[in-house]
Amino acid sequence: MKTPLLVFNDKGIYCEAADVYLDPWKPVDKAIISHGHADHSRWGHKKYITHHSNVPIIKHRLGDIIVSGVEWNESFTVNGVKFSMHPAGHIIGSSQIRVEHQGEVWVFTGDYKTEDDGVAVPYEPVKCDTFITECTFGLPAFKWTPQEKVFQDINNWWQQNKEDGRTSVLFGYSLGKAQRLLKHLDTSIGKIYTHGAIENMTEVLRDQMDFPSTIRITRETKKDEIKGNIVLAPGSAHGSTWIRKMVPYVTASASGWMTFRGARRRRAIDKGFVLSDHCDWQGLLTSIKETGCEKVICTHGYTDIFSRFLREQGYDARTEETQYEGETGQMEAEKEKDSE
Repeated sequence: MKTPLLVFNDKGIYCEAADVYLDPWKPVDKAIISHGHADHSRWGHKKYITHHSNVPIIKHRLGDIIVSGVEWNESFTVNGVKFSMHPAGHIIGSSQIRVEHQGEVWVFTGDYKTEDDGVAVPYEPVKCDTFITECTFGLPAFKWTPQEKVFQDINNWWQQNKEDGRTSVLFGYSLGKAQRLLKHLDTSIGKIYTHGAIENMTEVLRDQMDFPSTIRITRETKKDEIKGNIVLAPGSAHGSTWIRKMVPYVTASASGWMTFRGARRRRAIDKGFVLSDHCDWQGLLTSIKETGCEKVICTHGYTDIFSRFLREQGYDARTEETQYEGETGQMEAEKEKDSE
């Protein structure tokens, strides 16, 4: 029986013909990395290959590593297997990885979204035979509101809080979500202050994107300076001693999980804005259809439910276990706690 072009083993997604791994979660000799989030780009590999815009991100996060960058649609060959990277639209530098060998084409999405957020290079469908997809939000309940409306709501919330004499504290991941929020905040309302983890990452990305000016919160920052303005912080800052400087403040979280009211209550958040860097239900289905694929492998999220639905639609769909987190943020929080 023919060995599949890509297989899942205890280290990651393995291409035996090229002896290369895609987003491995254990140390390997050669890793092709889809994007910079901690669950997909891990420390310990001997050599990293990624899109060039992701190079400074993973260097910032992983330190002294051997990494080479490639352009969108630039083919490179390893042991006769052709690889290329294509925009995933998830965060800056996020890629889908196309793998071609002996007339067979697979695409690994990493994480992706189809809405153009004005920050990441927009997602592009890539034709393939087998499509490896996340399904973080693979339930019909997830249907995203266009981001223009969400950002209008966020800016209105900030304006109202300012009029009430309160500081707005908005939580989002330090890589990806924070820069998306920053890009669309209305600076006519006030100043944008940042937690150290978000400021550090934004500084890395300013060479690639024109972001509004921000002010890092330090021990010297006075409470009166911040009052009425907005603070961008990682979720790990909530409930910490760091946030006491913001009093009186109102909190909000920007996440796809804010679809469920219970998620906001569990996190003790005053306000939830439904804003995700992943596809919603329809985005997933549309993306799969546009690839023209016959086989679908679901890697993380609502894998069982989503793959069952795909089989009902006529796809050869199955699930595979991985160590990717989707938008749970557990690994992100661990990274960010060290960066206050």
